[in-house]
Amino acid sequence: MVPSADVRSVRAMETAELAALDREVLWHPFTQQLGWSEEAAPIIARAEGATLFDTDGNAYIDGVSSLWCNVHGHRHPAIDAAIRAQLDRVAHTTMLGLSHPPAIELARRLRDLAPAGLTRVFYSDSGSTAVEIAVKMAFQWWAQRGEPARTRFVCLENAYHGDTLGSVSVGGIDLFHSRYRPLLFDALRVAAGDAEALERTLARHGAEVAAVIVEPLVQGAAGMLLQPPGYLRAVRELCDRHGVLLICDEVATGFGRTGRMFACEHEQVSPDLMCVAKGLTGGYLPLAATLATEAIHDGFLGAHADYRTFFHGHTYTGNPLACAAALATLELFDSERTLEMLQPKIVLLERELAARVAPLEAVAEIRQRGFMVGIELAGFDPALRTGHRVTLAARRRGAIVRPLGDVVVLMPPLSIAPEQLRRLVEITAGAIAQATAGATADGGAGSRGGSAGRPAPVA
Repeated sequence: MVPSADVRSVRAMETAELAALDREVLWHPFTQQLGWSEEAAPIIARAEGATLFDTDGNAYIDGVSSLWCNVHGHRHPAIDAAIRAQLDRVAHTTMLGLSHPPAIELARRLRDLAPAGLTRVFYSDSGSTAVEIAVKMAFQWWAQRGEPARTRFVCLENAYHGDTLGSVSVGGIDLFHSRYRPLLFDALRVAAGDAEALERTLARHGAEVAAVIVEPLVQGAAGMLLQPPGYLRAVRELCDRHGVLLICDEVATGFGRTGRMFACEHEQVSPDLMCVAKGLTGGYLPLAATLATEAIHDGFLGAHADYRTFFHGHTYTGNPLACAAALATLELFDSERTLEMLQPKIVLLERELAARVAPLEAVAEIRQRGFMVGIELAGFDPALRTGHRVTLAARRRGAIVRPLGDVVVLMPPLSIAPEQLRRLVEITAGAIAQATAGATADGGAGSRGGSAGRPAPVA
């Protein structure tokens, strides 16, 4: 039903007022506020399934799962019900000196789902803090083993592990991180996908390395860069050979994004520490977890006077509402056979991208692993902000996508219907064609000699 003119007018007036207030009081993440003040961005009022609705009633396919976290769709009855039921019990209680059933049950469930050997769960509230915790655990564990010289971390070039200072220290995207260099500790960086480079680094510095940290299979924020088959397995073997810990950051890749519950499963890798967040609650509430082996956990045991405690915690650690949402999310993977139902949609997505997006002259490369997709545009001048223009064109067509520089990212909810998935790719193709029409890539319009396979500048 089309809203009447009067209703549309009221909605427009409300939207205008909200937009004005937004510009007056808010500071948006990863956003240049000067440009934001000139842009008419949708104000999302509600959602259903894989669709977002703005305050004017316009519908948009949620093509990035509300920043890579929505799994089973918005307003899923089972997750809604789980949160409401928990509200009738307790909304929050600290885990410092106390516990509660949802946190206990969720930890057991995560232990059973995780790669073998990860038996202990430490909660936090975001991917950044989950990584920060893993870094601190690794550092303290070695010190308490009598090897205090192991203070360094090996990370991958173009890595992104979050925005707190510890996670930034093991990151490698200069646009995000270079400004804060004076605040950071120095990490050893190696080229992603190059096992020989890692071997050389560990051979030279192994005695001072606490851990190697990787995003398994896909470096998300670098532009959906894919690692070669067997690389993750090689990293695990090198860590074992040189006696260092392996931290796997599954914040973006976990909970089905690569086609399996965790990316580590593709190469039968069990890390010593694993970080999860984003999809853990189905995209409902902030919750993260750092999973550790029993050996890591036991390295912190001791008498009170030994001060071997892991002195880290957050006010909302293991929040009961978030844990209830997470339990419902994990139960849906079973009851709705989410991973099984995802497989044909992964094939459909690949086929639609090949048919509609790959032939476009402006497209240099498509990188896909499961439901994680990066469409790299063909070497346009960064000043043109071509990726951003694609997202604006997609928005006008009814889809929300995000750019990583000139890489257009698609990562829809796992539950998206096939017809919506086709429509999302169709919109993306049309948006790319419109945004790049008449634009000049380096080496000429439509050049395919651009930056394919290399990290894009992220904006």
